[in-house]
Amino acid sequence: MLDQVAFDAFIGRIRAGEEQAAAELVRIYEPLIRREVRLHIRDRRLYRLFESLDVCQSVLGSFFARTALGEYDLETPEQLIKLLVVMTRNKVATAAQRQHRQRRDNRRTTGPDQLDGVADPGPSPSEQISGQELLERFRAGFTDDERAIADLRKDGLGWAEVTTQLGGTPQARRMQLARAVERVSRQIGLDEPAT
Repeated sequence: MLDQVAFDAFIGRIRAGEEQAAAELVRIYEPLIRREVRLHIRDRRLYRLFESLDVCQSVLGSFFARTALGEYDLETPEQLIKLLVVMTRNKVATAAQRQHRQRRDNRRTTGPDQLDGVADPGPSPSEQISGQELLERFRAGFTDDERAIADLRKDGLGWAEVTTQLGGTPQARRMQLARAVERVSRQIGLDEPAT
């Protein structure tokens, strides 16, 4: 685990979109996320429908975008772990619900021998989460006001400092950014793991 000063610097580097910090986070926390996926797939037949790597990519993509946009206030490594675990559980639940909602009969899915080549041939999590491209897509979907909030948070300002510069209340500005991130996440398909 990182000490407090190193952790603060690490989160600052991630918030700044530094690729080396992103790769380090993936290296450290990808096994944790993938283990959580395997532990929380209640219906074992769903293993054939999506891989832990797919959910991991989705969790990390959401995490990097939302951290860079200043949505998360992470003060300790334990908070980071807790956040990643909760995000993973939510992604697994969403993916399972989507399977059931679409009335897919996962019992009739082809067997493992017919699944060769189904795993995502795309980029690894660190490659997929090219920070700058993802942030540009988010910023393009924000209003000018939302972009100003994200910029101030990126610069490390707390919610009270954001409201000093932009007005409003800390809670209102935090909710405004959270809603903007949710809206843009849906628009660009970030919060839906591959199935």
